Amino acid sequence: MSKVHHVAVLVGSLRKASINRKLALALAELAPASLKLEIVEIGELPLYNEDIDGERPPQPYSDFRDKLKAADAVLFVTPEYNRSVPAPMKNAIDVASRPLGQCGFSGKPGAVLSASPGAIGGFGANQHLRQSMVTLDVPMMPKPEAYLGNAGSFFDDAGMLDDDIKPLLQKFIDAYAEWVAQHVKR
Repeated sequence: MSKVHHVAVLVGSLRKASINRKLALALAELAPASLKLEIVEIGELPLYNEDIDGERPPQPYSDFRDKLKAADAVLFVTPEYNRSVPAPMKNAIDVASRPLGQCGFSGKPGAVLSASPGAIGGFGANQHLRQSMVTLDVPMMPKPEAYLGNAGSFFDDAGMLDDDIKPLLQKFIDAYAEWVAQHVKR
């Protein structure tokens, strides 16, 4: 029996009915048995401030960092705001990367899927996130890239995933499972 790799999934949109949250949940359902995806919430993290991150960091910082440290890999599912990642995602990255030398992402294989109702599918957010991960020692899956445009059409009124998008999501999560198996350090 092969090892099950635990994947921390960070969703950049805080809306309960966000397209990206729905896509993260769909990826969890489509994931092969070798991956267990769990959304790690980022909405309650106080804005990163080194002044409050001392010997007794805020409990949300500690809880978030513990969940990342327990994960084998990390998956980002995010919309694009102003050609970059949403503020909650950037804040989560900053919280996870501190204190210096204790980055919760370091060495964990990663991937990013960006989705937007617009035509370019969050390309800017996807690329900015990749750029941040380089400095945090996260080996990011290079292909398949996933910039999903017109993402508002992926779900019906009942929230069910459209069959036309499933093959693309399946290809992405299967490739990610292989990436994780090749790059996980545990």
